[in-house]
Amino acid sequence: MLKLSKYGSYAGNPIEEEDKLANSIASKGKKVLRLHRGDPAAYFPTPKYIVNAYLHALRSGKTGYSFHAGITELREAIAKRHRRLRHLNADPENVLVTQGVSEAIMFLSASLTDPGDMAIIFRPYYVLYPTCLEVEGGVPIYVDCKEEDRFRINPDNLRKALKSSRGKRIKFMIFSNPSNPTGSVTRKQELSEIVDIANDNDIFIVSDEIYDELVFNGAKFTSLSEVSKGVPSVIFGGASKGFDSTGFRIGYAIFPETDRFSKEVRERMAKYAQMRLSSNTPAQYAFARALNDMSIHQKTVASMVKMIEKRANFTSDLINESEFMSSARPEGAFYALARINMQKIRFKNDEDLSRRLLIEEGVQITRGSGFGAPGHIRIVTLAPENQLELAIRKINKFFVRHSK
Repeated sequence: MLKLSKYGSYAGNPIEEEDKLANSIASKGKKVLRLHRGDPAAYFPTPKYIVNAYLHALRSGKTGYSFHAGITELREAIAKRHRRLRHLNADPENVLVTQGVSEAIMFLSASLTDPGDMAIIFRPYYVLYPTCLEVEGGVPIYVDCKEEDRFRINPDNLRKALKSSRGKRIKFMIFSNPSNPTGSVTRKQELSEIVDIANDNDIFIVSDEIYDELVFNGAKFTSLSEVSKGVPSVIFGGASKGFDSTGFRIGYAIFPETDRFSKEVRERMAKYAQMRLSSNTPAQYAFARALNDMSIHQKTVASMVKMIEKRANFTSDLINESEFMSSARPEGAFYALARINMQKIRFKNDEDLSRRLLIEEGVQITRGSGFGAPGHIRIVTLAPENQLELAIRKINKFFVRHSK
């Protein structure tokens, strides 16, 4: 009898699960406000100098397969960026170029996880962290980041989770900083404690820093590499967010430490990269150019961060004016995770709520339960303020109509 893998049932992405329905609604002439996908290029055109670098690569015939770990120019540029910004004495050999951070997460989970192995995932989490783990037969151990802590990682909660999980095979811990979906930024002291805890418990650390330049509201970003103290770890980054090039599908993994285990993880991930041959070749050349033209980039990203901060705060303020929603003010990325007062409305869960909101009001957001935060919704705050205001007004109207 033919039978699918039981682990494959975990595959999927809650962010895009309603795209088919949204497209169907739009095809009938109804406008859909799409606030579900964190795609800055949809609102901030990819900078011309990056686009021109892509075109130059195409016209120069750089359209074939490239080295599976990434072209030399890009790996050198990534290492140079981390030396300059994060004081990391990085070697290009410690960099692996991937097709977005999503592929890096998949490679990492496949490299470290055997069926039954466990990983620490801080909740709320980016949707692919548990998915990629569970596809490999792994089991998540969730550590909650509380709203009263502004969704930042509380090291004491991590200690409690490890104490209750004593004797289990915990391979790694993973978190995003700044956080998707909460917009929180982990402080340096908290990171230092996390590193110490990982070292004491022999756990590999994974820090997803794809939003590292999108920090605002007075928050200060600290990279894991600045406090890693020789503990085995990896950092993820890429072109998608701060460099406004989501469709390029260029991410990377950089290993800040030179210990034996970090080297083994890098080599195993590189073997998976060999299987898919290479990342997008002309996009790699374009990203290398973006990394090497930092004066242009810094002006571009500073302008974008200023606008993102304004829109994120505008959205957060509107949410907190509602009798049905509340939200902590974000410090980074471009999301607002809104708590819904489910006792005031007639919905059994946030999945039902999100689907009905799309059907009735044409507003597409992502259910909070997809990020491990039931009773919440995630709103992407990239759109112009008039669209964000219209969306929040529609959401409130929807809640009033379905209030108890």
